[in-house]
Amino acid sequence: MAGTMKIRVNGRSREITSAPNTPLLYVLIDELALQGPRFGCGLAQCGSCSVLLDGAEIRSCVTPVSAAVGKQVTTLEGLPAWYAKQKKLAKPPALHPVQQAIIDEQAVQCGYCFNGMIVQAAELLSKNPQPSEAQIREAMNGHLCRCGSYPRVIKAIQRASGMMQAELDDGPNTEMLAAERPGAETDVEQQVAINATRTHAEVAR
Repeated sequence: MAGTMKIRVNGRSREITSAPNTPLLYVLIDELALQGPRFGCGLAQCGSCSVLLDGAEIRSCVTPVSAAVGKQVTTLEGLPAWYAKQKKLAKPPALHPVQQAIIDEQAVQCGYCFNGMIVQAAELLSKNPQPSEAQIREAMNGHLCRCGSYPRVIKAIQRASGMMQAELDDGPNTEMLAAERPGAETDVEQQVAINATRTHAEVAR
């Protein structure tokens, strides 16, 4: 019988019972019931399963869950809280700017690839807030869209960059982070629980 281990997902410590060599993707979906990361190819070739591990995009379908021990896993559901912590916002927005921009630009068609697209774009903008189109194309290389919506995805990332710049121009929010308040883990957990559903619903409209 497999023992238990703890991993930190979307700001919350979670105890899991899967074997250490179980793909992280399976744990996120089967044990933690998260809806963001998806099984696409199982070979780290399409990007549908992408998550952030300590802020860097990885393919969770080929990453053993043991590799996440002692690190921070952020899924699609946790991006707003991750963004708020980065930007020192008083509370997480309803959606990460990339999530909102994807919806605004109607960039998603079938929706299967959008988890990886958003996760990768969020990482890109965290490191390069104002990327050129060439830099966006390079960063998104390896994320496959079966519907061919790449031009709209690029526009959405550019739009998100502009949104983030506008927030910066308005000045930083120096109030206490939501994640730092007493009882904040409950706040983050509640926010995480609704984000994937909200994004799915908006995209489906």
